[in-house]
Amino acid sequence: MDPFSSALDVAAAIRSKDVSPVEVADFYLERIEALEPALNTFAHRADDDVRDAAKRAEQHVMSTPADELEPFVGVPVPIKNLNPVAGWPCTYGSRGANRAPRPVSDPIVDRFVDAGFVLLGVTNSPEFGTISYTESDAHGITRNPWNPQHTPGGSSGGSAAAVAAGMAPLGHANDGGGSIRIPASCTGLVGLKGGRGRVPNEFIEIEGFVCEGVVTRTVADTAAVYDVLDVVDPLVFFSAPRHSRSYAELAAMDPPRLRVAYTADAPLGLPVDPECVAAVIRTVRALEAAGHTVVETSLEIPEMNDFVARFIMIWNTGSVWSPMDDWDAIEPLNAALRAEARRVNSLEFASAVRETQRMARAIIEPFGRDFDVLVTPTMAVQPPEVGSWRGADGDPTAGLLNCYPMAVFTSIFNVTGLPAISLPVHQAESGLPVGVQLVAPPWREDLLLQLGSQLEASLPWRERHPALSV
Repeated sequence: MDPFSSALDVAAAIRSKDVSPVEVADFYLERIEALEPALNTFAHRADDDVRDAAKRAEQHVMSTPADELEPFVGVPVPIKNLNPVAGWPCTYGSRGANRAPRPVSDPIVDRFVDAGFVLLGVTNSPEFGTISYTESDAHGITRNPWNPQHTPGGSSGGSAAAVAAGMAPLGHANDGGGSIRIPASCTGLVGLKGGRGRVPNEFIEIEGFVCEGVVTRTVADTAAVYDVLDVVDPLVFFSAPRHSRSYAELAAMDPPRLRVAYTADAPLGLPVDPECVAAVIRTVRALEAAGHTVVETSLEIPEMNDFVARFIMIWNTGSVWSPMDDWDAIEPLNAALRAEARRVNSLEFASAVRETQRMARAIIEPFGRDFDVLVTPTMAVQPPEVGSWRGADGDPTAGLLNCYPMAVFTSIFNVTGLPAISLPVHQAESGLPVGVQLVAPPWREDLLLQLGSQLEASLPWRERHPALSV
C-alpha cells in the first residue's frame, strides 16, 4: 500500500478485494505508531476498536455484492476532537472536560459510519477550536509533517497533519473561521468549506459560521465525500438547496468560461508574504491559460472595524457548545473570551448577529454580478512556528490577534456563508506548502470543484509529500 493513496483509490482496492479492510487498518495504525511521537496528531487512539470495525467491514465486503457496498467501506477516517464519537472520549481540546466515553455520536460522525468509513481515532484540536494553531494544554502541540518546527494550522490541524503524513487517507474537519482551509494550506491538502447549511449537523453553530467537511489530497476525494455528507436533514433549522448532480459528477465536468477576480491585498492593510502572493499569481495565470477571464480587484469590507468587532462578539461565545465539568480548568485565552462574552447582554448579541447579516450582503453582492469566482491567498503568512501565537505581554487575548494573519482571508467567508476552497498550488522556497483560496457565489460549490480539478491538472500537487522517516 502507498501511504499517500487517495481515499477513492483505497475504497476501490477494498471493493475489488485487492486489499482487505483489516490490512488497510493495520497499515495506517502501524504508520501512526511510527510517526505519532514526532507529530502528536491524535487526542485519542482506540486501535483495538479500529481493528474490530475493520474486521466487521471485511466480513461485510466478503458477503456483499460489490455494487451494494457503501462508497467508502473499510476506508479509515479520523474524527476531530470537537465532535463526539459514541464510546470514545471527546475533550474539545480542554483539561476542563470529562474524559469518560461519550454516550452518542454527532450526526456528522454517524454519516461517516453510514458511508462505510472505519473510524480511526480522534485527532487533536486546540481548545474549543478557538485558534489557528493546533496546540492545547490538554493534548500538547501538533506539528507540521513538512517541518515539525511549524504548525499544521488549526483548528483541524490534527486531521490535516495526519493526512499529510500518510497516517490516514483523509480526515474529518470543520471550519468556523478558516479551520478547514488554514490547515489545508499549511499541510498541502485540499480543504473545502461548503456554503452555509451545506453539511447539516445537530446544531447551527456560531450563528451559521461553521461548516463540517474533510481535508483530502485530491479534489475528487473531497467531492465524493461531500456526496455522503451533504444530505437533507429535516430536523435542522436550515439546509442549503441541493445540487442537481452528485458532487463527483460536478467535479468531473469542465466549468463554463468564468470571470475570475483576484486580489492579494489583505483587509486592514495586513502585510502578505510574497510566497502567498506568488500562489495567487500562479493560480490566476493557470486559470487564464484555461480560457477564463481574469481581472484584478480588491476585497472591499464595508465598515471593516464594526464588521470585525461584531464577528469577535459572536466568536467569543464559541465555548458555550463544549460541555465542561470544570470551567476553571480552561485555558487563559478561552477564559478571557468567555468572560468577555458574559459581559455582553442578549440584546447586544442579537444586534451583532443582525448587523453581521446586514454587512455581509454588501460583500456577497458582487459575486455573480461583477465576477463568478474570487481568488485570494488562503493565509497572509506561511505556516508560522509552533507556539508563536502566544502573547508575550501577559494579555491572553493577544493569542487570538496573533492568529489573525492566518485567518484574515478566510473568516470573512464564514460570516457571509459563501463556499470557499483552499488548494495546495504552491510550495515556498522554505519547503512549506502555500495554499490559495477560491470563493464562489452562494451554494456554488460546483464551480469550486470544477476549477479545483482544472488546477489539479495544470498545477499538480498529488505527488508532493513531506519527507518522513518511518
